[in-house]
Amino acid sequence: MYAHPPRRVLVTGGASGIGAAIAERCRADGLEVVVIDRAGEGIRADLSDSGSTAAALEAALAEGPITSIVNNVGAVFPGSAEEQTLGDLEAAWSLNLRSAMQCTQALIPSMKGAGFGRIVTISSRAALGKELRSAYAATKAGLIGLTRVWALELGRYGVTANAIGPGPIATPLFEEANPADSPRTQAIVEAIPVQRMGTPEDVAHAASYFLDERSGFVTGQTLYVCGGMTVGSVAI
Repeated sequence: MYAHPPRRVLVTGGASGIGAAIAERCRADGLEVVVIDRAGEGIRADLSDSGSTAAALEAALAEGPITSIVNNVGAVFPGSAEEQTLGDLEAAWSLNLRSAMQCTQALIPSMKGAGFGRIVTISSRAALGKELRSAYAATKAGLIGLTRVWALELGRYGVTANAIGPGPIATPLFEEANPADSPRTQAIVEAIPVQRMGTPEDVAHAASYFLDERSGFVTGQTLYVCGGMTVGSVAI
């Protein structure tokens, strides 16, 4: 148990949607929050660009070590297997996957130095498979793979790594990729066992658990915050 671990947490894409809810919950939990996003009041950066990301990380760490991170930033890039472009795949890789690797790598020295660290990465239920999501599902599944590797490599330093796989969450990102009047969207909502859409706060609550200093014996796990959609064979 770490009585007084450093309590700075980096939230990527923390200016809106799930990221904003996580940042708000972290503040309520007593953590000092650093947000990197292309908008909002935090450090402005284009996380799809490695150079912009590096500059933002340098600015964040100039204020002191950061020993917790929520890799939240991401975008969907919808398209069928036939229509998904290589440009979509490269863009999804850079924003959804490369940024998580780059940001986490930058914070590992702080975590090792403190003998304490929390890495929480926002994957997706789509990592298990979803139509029209080749680029998105591939990168979100990749995040789960990174999480498992980080758990194995960093556990000896007091660092845990876990992932969260949100199901349908009522955010602008979801609504943009899933128009409300689409039969496919209506079918998604009707298939949720708990009979409601998820909220950003639902995901933030899960992130709060993984970030807590008392969660040190839980690592390498993926928690699906999906209203029960991962149970059984529902794959819409």
